[in-house]
Amino acid sequence: MEQRKMGRHGLQVPALCLGTMTFGLQVDEAGSRAILDRAVDHGLIYLDTSDAYPLGGTTETAGTTEEILGRWMKERGNRDDLILTTKCFAPTRTGPNSWGLSRQRIMDAIDGSLRRLGVDHIDLYLAHMDDPNTPLDESLRAFDDIVRAGKVRYVGCSNYSAWRLGEARRTADQLGVDGYMTIQSRYNLLYRDIETELLPLCRDQGIGMMVYNPLAGGMLSGKYQTGQPPQDGTRFTLGGSAAMYQERYWQEAQIDAVMRLKSEVEKRGLDLVSVAVAWVLAQPGVSTAIIGASRPEQLDANVAALDVELDDELTEICDSVWWSLPRRPTTPGYR
Repeated sequence: MEQRKMGRHGLQVPALCLGTMTFGLQVDEAGSRAILDRAVDHGLIYLDTSDAYPLGGTTETAGTTEEILGRWMKERGNRDDLILTTKCFAPTRTGPNSWGLSRQRIMDAIDGSLRRLGVDHIDLYLAHMDDPNTPLDESLRAFDDIVRAGKVRYVGCSNYSAWRLGEARRTADQLGVDGYMTIQSRYNLLYRDIETELLPLCRDQGIGMMVYNPLAGGMLSGKYQTGQPPQDGTRFTLGGSAAMYQERYWQEAQIDAVMRLKSEVEKRGLDLVSVAVAWVLAQPGVSTAIIGASRPEQLDANVAALDVELDDELTEICDSVWWSLPRRPTTPGYR
């Protein structure tokens, strides 16, 4: 597995990271363990989770994914072989101070994640979303304190706009703390908004870029056709996430564009999944791409992306997908 630096920092991570947000709802524990075992066989030792997972769940199911990972790591005895990322922000219970990035929430959240995962530290801890209701200095001080306490090695953020990440960097400098060393953002052939400001900022400042949704929630697998309804058991029908994923990707223009791309890719004897992931990894500034699976064998095509070479013609074809889509307004918040 290819190793890359996380921005300008010393932390090295595999080019591919295993996302686990399907574990505990879309995929049961036995299936999750099978995927984890297959991932490790491929050298996928970088795991991404959140205290709010599984995706599409409720506050009653929040934390289930971390618990599954914790039991698996304990049984395998492999914690020291892994790089582990988790996040905080979303509510994991009801009541006051149950969400956001206040000092109270961050301190409670990190202890809860450590307990569920059964570990003594997190390698990379992320703010899952921006919290406009809490001053940045309060959040960054709290993150710095849990680093100094040995509970976390590095901190980062997810779903921040470029201007807000810039504000966070400025505030960290004023406070004399390290601040966010990486960001996790949505990026794929169907969604490239981060190229305008966020990616250039990260490249300039040496901030690591963790890309999620490289397959657009499965749309870039090429298995969907215009006119068919979303399939049960996918992210397009899963609990509270269904509406979000349909709004992101379930439009006729996007499905048609993927079908055209699939035809071109298959003419060259290639797999669309591998090409879509390879395209993301080839973009300047990307440190790692987070891939997911609902079955172990789905990992194979993702990992095969590391061996795909995109020539100029295929790159131009991939780029044409984005420019063929109608422009849509950028929405604030969860991006």
